[in-house]
Parts: sequence; structure tokens; C-alpha cells
Amino acid sequence: MEKLKTLLILLFATTSVLAQKSNKEMHPAIIGTWNLVAVQNTNSDGTKTFPYGINPKGILFFDEKGNYAVQIYKNERPQIVSGDKNKCTPEENASIVQGSNSHFGTYEIDEMNKILIFKIKTASFPNWENTEQKRSYILDNNQIKYVVTNTTQGGNKVTAEVVWQKL
Repeated sequence: MEKLKTLLILLFATTSVLAQKSNKEMHPAIIGTWNLVAVQNTNSDGTKTFPYGINPKGILFFDEKGNYAVQIYKNERPQIVSGDKNKCTPEENASIVQGSNSHFGTYEIDEMNKILIFKIKTASFPNWENTEQKRSYILDNNQIKYVVTNTTQGGNKVTAEVVWQKL
């Protein structure tokens, strides 16, 4: 009986290690650095906007341990006149907040359902902190597109398609 118990424990441990290892090996195409191509919002009335402009700047990192970081910025942002972000005018503060989005944490991929899961630890939009957000995605060659259904610009009334190109 003791041998059977030990065998079952070893079998379970081996299966767990192999499952974790195979999960990492299943998604090597996503690991690395990605450059932002576009962010396009679709409003509930069907109109489309580009919240970070036509040529936004941004970078996305995925590592092999399941960590990620996202930074998105408007390409055109006015400089702060005082040179001190702690002494911004209300308009300058609005430009900073509305012209950027960043978050980091861990990620998982549901390959079968084509879902990218961001487990957001910290975000420039505090409402996203300590949330889990699922995004449907398409990975094609060196480009990934995902859909955000709970955006920072309208919650669930706006969806965003975000496109990244692998560096």
C-alpha cells in the first residue's frame, strides 16, 4: 500500500511538472518584445476612434515565466510647460492621463479558446488593478491582435482592438 501511495505521488508530481513545462513550450511565439501598431476603439453606436492617435507608441513584453508589461502612449503629447509633472496645469494632467495606458502582472493563454488572460497587478488606470481580464486574440506570423471589452475609455460600452508587431 505504501509503495502504491509513493508511486501515485510521484506520478502526480511528474504530471504537474510536465503540464507546466508543456504550457510554456506551447506558446513560444508570444514570448518576447512587441511594438504597438494601432489601438482602435469601436463605440456602442458603431463609430470608430483612435484614442492614442494614428501612430501610437507602445511596447509589450511577455516572458517565459508568465510575466508581462504593457505601455501605450499617444505619439503627439504636449510638453509640460513648468518642466515639473507635479506642477502641471489641469489640461496638462488630462493630457498625461488620457495620452497613456500601462499595466503589468502575469498572463496565461487559453490556446483552445484563443483567449489571452492578463492578471493585472498594477495599472495606470487604478480600476484595473488586481483584476483578471480576458481578451480574445489572433496570432498571425509576427503580429498579435486582441480585443479589449472593458476599456479605460468607456468600460463595456467601448471595445478596442489592439495590434502589436513582434520585434
